[in-house]
Amino acid sequence: MSNQRLTSRYLAGVAAISILLALPLATAAAPSQSTPKPTDVSMPYTPDAVTQHSISIDGRTIEYTARVGTITLKNDQNQPTARMSYVAYTVGNDPHRPVTFLYNGGPGSSTMWLLMGSVGPEHVVTAGNALAGSPPFQWVENHDSILNKTDLVFIDMPNTGFGRIMGVGTPKDFFGLSQDAQAFAQFIERYCTAFHRWNSPKFLFGESYGTPRSAELSAILFNDGVALNGIVSQSSILDFQLDWSQDATYIDSAVGGDGTLGYVFYFPTEAATAWYHDMVPHRGSETAFIQSAAHFALTTYYDALLAGDTMSAGQTRFIAEQIHDYIGIPVQYLVDSHLMIPYGRFLGTLMRAKAETLGRYDARFAVHTLDPGNDFPEGDASDDAMDAPYTSAVNQYLRDTLKYNPPIPYKADTYDLIEQDGLWSWQDGENDINVAPELAQTMSDNPKMRVFSANGYYDFATPWLATKYTLEHLNLSPELQRNISFGFYQSGHMIYLNQSALDDYHRDLERWYSEATGTR
Repeated sequence: MSNQRLTSRYLAGVAAISILLALPLATAAAPSQSTPKPTDVSMPYTPDAVTQHSISIDGRTIEYTARVGTITLKNDQNQPTARMSYVAYTVGNDPHRPVTFLYNGGPGSSTMWLLMGSVGPEHVVTAGNALAGSPPFQWVENHDSILNKTDLVFIDMPNTGFGRIMGVGTPKDFFGLSQDAQAFAQFIERYCTAFHRWNSPKFLFGESYGTPRSAELSAILFNDGVALNGIVSQSSILDFQLDWSQDATYIDSAVGGDGTLGYVFYFPTEAATAWYHDMVPHRGSETAFIQSAAHFALTTYYDALLAGDTMSAGQTRFIAEQIHDYIGIPVQYLVDSHLMIPYGRFLGTLMRAKAETLGRYDARFAVHTLDPGNDFPEGDASDDAMDAPYTSAVNQYLRDTLKYNPPIPYKADTYDLIEQDGLWSWQDGENDINVAPELAQTMSDNPKMRVFSANGYYDFATPWLATKYTLEHLNLSPELQRNISFGFYQSGHMIYLNQSALDDYHRDLERWYSEATGTR
């Protein structure tokens, strides 16, 4: 898979978190004067499609309405700037029923992944941890939907899905940390007005870059008088300084403490992967093994990395032997690498004896490599397994089942514009973004708001230990810290790719929503 292909989903960038590794480098320069022109305001409008359906969840049949359409955004002069597309699932007409707004990330992705895979009423059938193959693909009724707990509104970011930048709008009005969050805030407020949901309990549900969007968005909404009941953050990244490029060398990460922390935070994910692929002895449970790896990473391994070249050869080998027992990489390779294995190198070398490389989004996935001598994967085995089934499913489902069939293509992403001339803008021109303070401030301003952090053990895009560290260092009071809860699953970045993990996720979310809304 080419590097360009890797940007086809919610994490744009060259084999790394988009916003973290590739896009910041591109956006450091000033945008070119050749900014693409917006779509003309005369772009054909397709009326919303409304259909009726039913689903069985926890043995109970639920009747629901599906609405597919667009909401027009406007500027301060009341001029149209964009249409954002959405799919809403609602049960009954109770204005006090909870409503959850869901979105993927990128930045630059539509929300077809969450729509067709996670907690909505339909679920794409994939081949577990294997490559998907060729069509026809299937999607089935999703008995792990949380439609029994909340209405669901899946939102495509501007210029994705069936939405388009239009009128007087331009890409720079939407392609940036703050601009993006402002667009979502306007969409949510317009949706609440159009469908009488201002007094409904409200939740945000973001995946990947959707999690920093939620942090920024929660602050904007609160300032607009919209208080949230909770945020679900799946596969989070809030402090971008805790990650680095997968193709870095130990020299690249030797300068400054952030690089050292990166190796620490990826370590238990590497250990989980080595266990899954039988590259380390199985003693006890996998969960206990992963937790032991996390403790080792935060103590012995971290101390060794801080000691650096001051350790003797004997001490270095001793630590390398312990690392080997957790992640399966040969001892001498670890010694030669100064105990530092960038995660991309880990994914490319762990299964070298079988000529396989592992997926970054989900390291359970393995693919045969045409270049076994390469230390780094040529592509992403997990990405290969997902693109075709989801793209096929969302197009046919929306047009044929939900009866929304506009004369424009469904755009899975808008990376064509975001990557052109570095059109994505970061706050204050900075690349090392940390939106954790915004989340902390919103939690302080709204002390009843809860946060649920969902994490996959085999996720190298947003390693779970970095997320846990971030959320446990927000400087909150003990009472507010108790509003944060965690879920850890035997899956990768897209937790819903593993059916048993999705089952567990569903149970955790049901319990969490009940607590957040004070219902049963």
